Amino acid sequence: MSEPHLPDPSVQPDPVQLRLEIPSRLAGKRFDQALAELVPQYSRSRLSAWIRSGQATLAGKSVRPRDVVSGGESVRIEAVVEPELRFAAQDIPVEVLHRDRDVLVINKPPGLVVHPGAGNPSGTLQNALLALDPELARVPRAGIVHRLDKDTSGALVVARTLAAHTKLVALLAERDVHRRYVALVQGALIAGGSVRAPMGRHPRDRLKMAVQEDGREAVTHYRVRERFRAHTLLQVELETGRTHQIRVHLAHIRHAIVGDPLYGSGLRLPKGAGPELAEGLRAFKRQALHAELLQFAHPRSGREISVEAPLPEDFATLLGLLRADETAPGVPGSERTPGQRKRKAHSPNMR
Repeated sequence: MSEPHLPDPSVQPDPVQLRLEIPSRLAGKRFDQALAELVPQYSRSRLSAWIRSGQATLAGKSVRPRDVVSGGESVRIEAVVEPELRFAAQDIPVEVLHRDRDVLVINKPPGLVVHPGAGNPSGTLQNALLALDPELARVPRAGIVHRLDKDTSGALVVARTLAAHTKLVALLAERDVHRRYVALVQGALIAGGSVRAPMGRHPRDRLKMAVQEDGREAVTHYRVRERFRAHTLLQVELETGRTHQIRVHLAHIRHAIVGDPLYGSGLRLPKGAGPELAEGLRAFKRQALHAELLQFAHPRSGREISVEAPLPEDFATLLGLLRADETAPGVPGSERTPGQRKRKAHSPNMR
């Protein structure tokens, strides 16, 4: 397996030029904290260095990283991305859902880490993208501007140029990228709803996030797409994009995602479940969460790009087992057709 190596000294640093505005929701935060939320693809230490050097200014002035923002100020970043460790291209299969000269949309498979890091120096999506398009070596993090957890599958956009990267980062900061997920959860929900619960790092387990009164704003909307005897397939949309947000919020309302190793509530079988369904649920060892839709304005033309990612095989198979259980002889409600089950489960209260 190829390892990361030092950059070629002949490669010139890439310029970064961004114009942003501090949204009111970040009022009261330190400038470096607010900037880290607006441009999360750059590390907090790098942003702080840009602030201290005057390459990142607030309302036209050089300020300190710890200075507090009020909301509404303009931010100007004119900096360069200095060479860092580069990571080797690796031939890892990745399904491309959309491709043009500015962006890629890929269907990330479950089990693939997005960025190299401690414990994952190679074998990541970033390594795969560098093999797919070697020119991505000139774009920060190989063009990845948002992320999905290792065991979450689905649509993810990649910027192929610095100009596209800058535009997509701004769209994400303004919450102008629409993402829709599907999640299979424990329990039979009757209707959809919203979870408005601030989040922060778990006070004892640093690998986890948790709902906390003094945490950052987090809002999740969900609706029922299909209901089974002891599980529900939800359509989920985000207003905010906190780490593990969907997983934490659904666990918070006591409908944890099936298979979730961090926030799950254990195996739950329908009464009288057949051996195939029981084995399928026991064998599903990751969160049943998939990013099925991604919509955004194209960074060059402004036209809407809308891409749907098909479910991975393991998720689709599990849904098939649940549907078969619904129609099995002797199962309560098995006389209903799938369409009737979906209509009864549908909630009109989605935003």
